[in-house]
Amino acid sequence: MNSIQSSLAGQHAVVTGGGSGIGAAIAEALLQAGARVTLMGRNLERLEAQREKCRAWGDVACITVDVTQEESVARAFNEAGAVDILINNAGQAQAAPFTHTDMTLWQRMLDVNLTGVFLGTRAVLPGMLERRHGRIVNVASTASQIGYAYVAAYCAAKHGVIGLTRSLALEVATKGVTVNAVCPGYTETELLHASLQQITSKTSRTEEQARESLLRSNPQHRFVSPEQVANAVLWLCQPGSDAITGQSVSISGGEVM
Repeated sequence: MNSIQSSLAGQHAVVTGGGSGIGAAIAEALLQAGARVTLMGRNLERLEAQREKCRAWGDVACITVDVTQEESVARAFNEAGAVDILINNAGQAQAAPFTHTDMTLWQRMLDVNLTGVFLGTRAVLPGMLERRHGRIVNVASTASQIGYAYVAAYCAAKHGVIGLTRSLALEVATKGVTVNAVCPGYTETELLHASLQQITSKTSRTEEQARESLLRSNPQHRFVSPEQVANAVLWLCQPGSDAITGQSVSISGGEVM
């Protein structure tokens, strides 16, 4: 095993929303770097399928959790044990014109995308502070850095993640814990496919035209891959990254923020 493959040996990482997409890619990267990984999410079947895929790379477990529920998060992290690396990846996006954004949609976007980060972080931080070592990486979005039409609730929640990241990073700056965020642009995941379907169902555009409209925001004119996001997260978790904290790293092909 080379130095990169063993760089996280002996460390325990938790990835929320780890059953697919960006979370699954992050989990694979952390396992390949030597970490022991616990996948968390709501869908046990999906988590177990990802665990089977990852077994060849190392020690991987899975635990169901609803990140919006305080008791569920407390139970899941108590079962997981001490955590050295937390990846707050679980999230959800839903589009609607602002005038059609009701309290149910608004609260759901806040609960999943912001409160979930708060609850997961609160569960692991005391142990990290006691050991004077920890890495927290919040998977935000370019919607945490700029605004997008028709997703005001989602943007508000993701902007909140950046505020939380920056504030907590200052609180723990001298205590061995770093807190950062990665901000992917449109990424080839189920969430992107759902967005494309929503565009085609509500407009006269084809899927190809819908893809083209989303790609205009990326100067590289391509969607981000989950593996590219995972590489950035891994970098923030590696030894030697301890001078990087409170940052929001854009993974967007050069989109101007």
